[in-house]
Amino acid sequence: MTLTYGTEGCLRIGQQAPDFTATSVVDQEFKSIKLSDYRGRYVVLLFYPLDFTFVCPTEVTAFSDRYAEFSQLNTEILGISVDSEFSHLAWIQTDRKSGGVGDINYPLVSDIRKEISAAYNVLDPTAGIALRGLFIIDKDGILQHATINNLAFGRNVDEALRTLQAIQYVQSHSDEVCPVNWQPGDKTINPDAVKSKVYFAAI
Repeated sequence: MTLTYGTEGCLRIGQQAPDFTATSVVDQEFKSIKLSDYRGRYVVLLFYPLDFTFVCPTEVTAFSDRYAEFSQLNTEILGISVDSEFSHLAWIQTDRKSGGVGDINYPLVSDIRKEISAAYNVLDPTAGIALRGLFIIDKDGILQHATINNLAFGRNVDEALRTLQAIQYVQSHSDEVCPVNWQPGDKTINPDAVKSKVYFAAI
């Protein structure tokens, strides 16, 4: 596994996301993938603690079940934990009713050396596992969004999609910004001291 860090090795929004090469499970086969190979597409990195646990399968399968919506937005999802690729494969080969995830629509990446989790600042050094980090990387490899949950509670697929849509909207509309709770089709704000009053007057 190799990692390439951003400026001074420090993870910040607006900077290059740390690149990595690692073994993943794709369609029940082992495959080496590199984050930078996804340039030109958006990427959602979905860190989770461990295979064969409790909250984790609910998140991994929920994102898989909504994969087509991400794919339509030119976005790939990569699930990442500190488990081996062999554990990932066994988890995929286990039925959902038995605590597995079954066949899923995106790669599960092995971070067995914990380097990727450390690079994205989600590694819990005491437990030796990743917190529930969700990162959105744009098509130029720039980190645009990061949220990190503690171990005991899961994330929200709808909010991840909404955030992704907002990122893509402002990147294609440089003279607009998205206000609180923005959804596609909602009004935006022109970030100008005078022009912004059109939005505020309307609400």
